[in-house]
Amino acid sequence: MDWQDVLETLVRDRGPALLRYGYLLTGDQTDAQELVQDALVSVLARSARLREPAAVEGYVRQTMLSAYIDGYRRRRRWLGLRHLVASPEVTDDHRHGVDARRDVVAALAGLAPRVRACVVLRYFEDLTVAEIADRLQLSDGTVKRYLSDGVHALERVLGPVAGPSSESHPITTRSVR
Repeated sequence: MDWQDVLETLVRDRGPALLRYGYLLTGDQTDAQELVQDALVSVLARSARLREPAAVEGYVRQTMLSAYIDGYRRRRRWLGLRHLVASPEVTDDHRHGVDARRDVVAALAGLAPRVRACVVLRYFEDLTVAEIADRLQLSDGTVKRYLSDGVHALERVLGPVAGPSSESHPITTRSVR
C-alpha cells in the first residue's frame, strides 16, 4: 500500500473520528478540520514508510494533540467561545442535547491546554492514566492532578458529573462518539 492508498483509506474509514477528536480539542469545526489536515500532511510527509492506516492514525492523533498544545501556547489566549455546535434549524426536540453539547464544549474551552488534553484523552478517547502520561510525556501523578483539576473545573460550570461507577459516561450523559 503506497502513501496515497494509506491516506485514502485513513480518511475514508477514520476521517469522521479524527474530526470529532479535533473538535473536542479545538472547540471549533473549522479549526478541527485544519488540525486534521495539517496533521495528515505532517505525518505522511515525514513518514512515507508507514503503510498501515491503523499505525498512521496513531501518529496523526499524536500530531494533532501536539499541534493543538503548541498553537495554544503561541496564541496565549482564547479568541472567545465559539458555539458552532448546531445550526439555527435545529428543532425543539433536539434542543436539550444541543444545549448539553454546547455547555460541554464551552466548559472544555475554559480549561488550560494540558488539562483539556488530559480530560479529552481520558473521558472522550477512553485512554488510561498511563496511556495519557505516555502520550503527553508526563508523569502519572501529573496526569491525575490535571484530570482532578479538570473535572473540578467542569463541575463548577456544568454541575456534578457522574462518578466512574455510574452507568452514565463522566462529563456528559450522552456519547460524543
